[in-house]
Amino acid sequence: MAGRATEAGRATGADTGVVRPDPAGAGLTTGALARRLGVSPTTLRSWDRRYGIGPAVRGEGRHRRWTPQDVAVLEAMCRLTSAGVPPAEAARTARSGSEVPEAVVAPDMTLPEAGRARSHAGGTLPLGDVRQECRGLARAAVRLDAPAVEQQLASAIRDHGLIVAWQEVMVPTLHAVGRKWASSGDRYVEVEHLLSWHVSSALRRHTRPLSAQATGPAPGPMLLACVPGEQHSLPLEALNAGLCERGLPTRMFGGAVPAEALSAAVTRIGPAAVVLWAQTRSAASVPLAQHIAGAQWGVRGARARTAVMLGGPGWLGRSGKGMLRPTGLRDALDQLSGLYAESPPGEPQ
Repeated sequence: MAGRATEAGRATGADTGVVRPDPAGAGLTTGALARRLGVSPTTLRSWDRRYGIGPAVRGEGRHRRWTPQDVAVLEAMCRLTSAGVPPAEAARTARSGSEVPEAVVAPDMTLPEAGRARSHAGGTLPLGDVRQECRGLARAAVRLDAPAVEQQLASAIRDHGLIVAWQEVMVPTLHAVGRKWASSGDRYVEVEHLLSWHVSSALRRHTRPLSAQATGPAPGPMLLACVPGEQHSLPLEALNAGLCERGLPTRMFGGAVPAEALSAAVTRIGPAAVVLWAQTRSAASVPLAQHIAGAQWGVRGARARTAVMLGGPGWLGRSGKGMLRPTGLRDALDQLSGLYAESPPGEPQ
């Protein structure tokens, strides 16, 4: 019996993590297909029982064997349910072989009309709809379905705007995937990496090209940097995209900027503000923030200083007198926009 189980493992690639049909051509087992699609075997059995999405071939002892045609139907089912289509309707569409891509990208499948209207007006997405979008995005990420992840992220930004898409779709999904990874003994790390990469890509695609700074007096750009030892730059990428969307100049330095390099950059470009991101308390250095806030440049008698904004949970409970402390992405954008508009060049801050 043990030998037979080992042979079955080799046939489905269970011993290597690679999913492939068995040598006899009978198709994939339910477990192997579940790993491939990123769903549980119980879900596959439930879909078979409730909606008739089952394998065409059943082996001895009624063991399921999924053929390539069965797999194609299941992949269509997963894409449709991830896009918010009710399972019964998704099953009918998948079984009929109707064109799936058009259905998946249709905006009507992500939000009801009222929800879309509120989103375009700059409001908050209804809680149920946000959860549905997060579930769809997480499922696509678990399946390592990069095209679906990319498509859903682009749709979220297009339909709801950058701020809502970041705060209510991207961040909750990233947190959910992170919790899944942390609670499963280092499994799903590839899912977190794929999702983070595509979130970063979506934010960069949304970032408007930087135009040459206008001639004449003007405040310096916004300098965005993670503190030394901090690699979590996605929140800064969202902020950078939002500032560029408002037409404000930025200099994005990204993760783990050495203190000396950060200090040198401040004196070289004379930024209107420096945003320091710290995800963890151990990385948040108050002396560094104070040093940046005290940096000066310009001719003697007309020295200028930069405003410092502290972003991220690492700064919670840390003193930062005189420094900006935003409550979220929208608040950070509003504070920096106001600061840029009200700061004449060369005026000490």
